Amino acid sequence: MRRHRRVKILATLGPASQDRATLVRLFEAGADVFRINMSHSSHDAMRERIRMIRSIEAEYKRPIGILVDLQGPKLRVGTFADGPVDLPKGASFVLDSDPTPGDINRVHLPHPEILRALRPGHTVLIDDGKVKLHIAEATETRAVATVDVAGRISNKKGVSLPDTEISTSAMTAKDRSDLDAALNEGVDWIAVSFVQRADDVAEVKKIARGRASVLAKIEKPQAITKLEEIVEISDALMVARGDLGVEMPLEKVPGLQKRITRLCRRMGKPVVVATQMLESMITLPVPTRAEVSDVATAVFEGADAVMLSAESASGQFPFEAVSTMNRIAEEVERDPLYGQIIASQRSEPEPTGADTMAFATRVAAENLDLKAVVAWTASGATGLRIARERPNMPVLALTPNIDAARRLTLAWGVHPLVTADARDVDDMARRACALAFSEGFAGADDRIIIVAGLPFGSPGATNMVRLAFVKAETATTA
Repeated sequence: MRRHRRVKILATLGPASQDRATLVRLFEAGADVFRINMSHSSHDAMRERIRMIRSIEAEYKRPIGILVDLQGPKLRVGTFADGPVDLPKGASFVLDSDPTPGDINRVHLPHPEILRALRPGHTVLIDDGKVKLHIAEATETRAVATVDVAGRISNKKGVSLPDTEISTSAMTAKDRSDLDAALNEGVDWIAVSFVQRADDVAEVKKIARGRASVLAKIEKPQAITKLEEIVEISDALMVARGDLGVEMPLEKVPGLQKRITRLCRRMGKPVVVATQMLESMITLPVPTRAEVSDVATAVFEGADAVMLSAESASGQFPFEAVSTMNRIAEEVERDPLYGQIIASQRSEPEPTGADTMAFATRVAAENLDLKAVVAWTASGATGLRIARERPNMPVLALTPNIDAARRLTLAWGVHPLVTADARDVDDMARRACALAFSEGFAGADDRIIIVAGLPFGSPGATNMVRLAFVKAETATTA
């Protein structure tokens, strides 16, 4: 099941992908990580899907990542007494704390934290931006708005606030319950929705206590203003282009995608590009040419992973969607320009021992045209450091820790494999050669480079690089 591409594929599960046979097909087609969206999943459904994924993992003897995506706060207007209302441009419309059903003049906004945060001049978007208002007057219980973009509002439509930072937590009571359930099931990644500040991520990490890595979804303008702080504290990021494109002008999203991707690469954090990548494949067996180019752009940028949402969760062609994404990625990575683009975006190594060792490993491997980098890693950190360098040969990450292996399924170019830790330096080299040979990364008489830390099993102790020849007579046992 070795993947012949560096970028990883993250597939969302849903009604179209809820049985084991379909999950097997998606894994075989190229899915490296499965996403469970708690906006549409019960705890029992989550547990059943995790059970199936782990059984597939055991059958194929390959780590599979599981990401649980927390719903986050869903902001919605209240209800209307006589059905939907049509707001004309220039009309005055009130959002208030009165729970009485609304009319053409006002509606209940059942979020006191929003009313407290709104200020004159702030924009309010309703129903994914179909209706646009700006605030003229605001108190803690009532906001008077003017309609800038006319449209219809009906019961419980969503509210987006591109200019307003809400002081409450990004986690709701439902999110806390979902987080506890996911951590108890041993998932690998937790995605935090509607992140506004680093503290939103810190709150989840404090609860997780290392039991899962935490991914911040960038989908609000407030997060863009604090991007470096959020990247610093997060274990990974997602460019969630759907909500980001609602709360910001659509034409800004491509540039933000590049900015976020390059910042994550510089800081050594995996980055996922998501939303509407192959959207037409929800109902059609082939994508549009523009969608193919969209996926290809993310791969050319060096994103760690590309994600399918409704395409694999509720679409009519989940297998075809994963297969198509896999073929696009493989073809892009064969393109003669791909290596040049990836190399041109490399950053200087951070002034740390681990980054310096990763940099030296990549330079040596490319200068000597070695077949593979083999990284012994206890926590997965060495694998991530090597992935940051974007070497032009594959990376085989060997770890005794199944949790580390599963988390590395999201990292660019890293093929994680669970194996017993090395006993000494000679055992390290022998087994690295044997596993590189058996996994198809190197042939007899090829050279590889091995990076590890001494003493073995000590997280964060990357301090040794060694060259080794793969010999046919010694490459049969691991």
